Amino acid sequence: MLVYFAMAHDASWQIFLLLIPCAVFTFLLSFLIGHFMAEPLRLLQYKVKAYRAGEPVSFDTDGRLYEADELSESMDMLVKRLDSQRADLVRESRRQSEFVSDVAHELRTPLTAIRGNAEMLQDPDLPPTLREKFTAIIVSESERLSRLVNDLLTLQRIENDANPANEMKRVNLRSIASDVLDALHPILVEREANTEIVGEAPDVLGNADRLKEALTNLVENASRFIEPGGHIVIDLCGLHGNSVIQVKDDGVGFGNIDPKLLFERFYRADASRARNTGGTGLGLAIVKSIIEAHDGTVEAVNLPQGGACFIIAIPSIE
Repeated sequence: MLVYFAMAHDASWQIFLLLIPCAVFTFLLSFLIGHFMAEPLRLLQYKVKAYRAGEPVSFDTDGRLYEADELSESMDMLVKRLDSQRADLVRESRRQSEFVSDVAHELRTPLTAIRGNAEMLQDPDLPPTLREKFTAIIVSESERLSRLVNDLLTLQRIENDANPANEMKRVNLRSIASDVLDALHPILVEREANTEIVGEAPDVLGNADRLKEALTNLVENASRFIEPGGHIVIDLCGLHGNSVIQVKDDGVGFGNIDPKLLFERFYRADASRARNTGGTGLGLAIVKSIIEAHDGTVEAVNLPQGGACFIIAIPSIE
């Protein structure tokens, strides 16, 4: 019995001695595996801290650990989104600052004219002809100031409309074009403009009042820059799933400038001429905002035979 116990004790001791190197090996293996798994995470943590400190960081994957690579890709997408949002905020802040400056400049011009002419009217010895002239200037500048304020309010209303889709209905563009020409008939007759609607376009999903406003701005703008007896054509068609409206005139066109600038706020190809014709510099910006709210596009081209063509494209209803 004692012999059996001694043999069992020796066997247990031998097994214990064998387990020691196995345990050491397992510990070292676990340490190496843990180090291998933790290293990409430590590197990712370092990159996150560096990014928070404002340093340029690239969250590239290295293929050592799948989970770390997935996290790096997610962080890279998040960083790109944050950078894009930050850039958008900077652009919006700059745009608002420029807009305020432009508005102040545009308001200053008619206000200065009104004040200057009003001061001239205070002269008791002013001849009646000059008094009538200065009074007419005050009335004209006051009307232009009113148009400018109305255009600013219109632009703000369009851009601040959070749910434009709630007012969208099926709209027939030829009917819109006819309504616009009927509404502008007195102005067009006064300016001796010959108008015509040609073609047909598929219906669109839109806000009829807004679309009328956009087309009214384009037609009224064209009527300013044609000679008496000139022509304005509203050409309708369907193309590649879009309903296209082209407003063409045979005026002088807009010259050798970037057409995209025409749709910027307060941009005028010829500032003095635009002021003389009553323009506020916001009409085409309003058109752009309305069309983009309809998921459409608007652009301008000079026609080879002379004149300008403004092209609106809005997705058609299938």
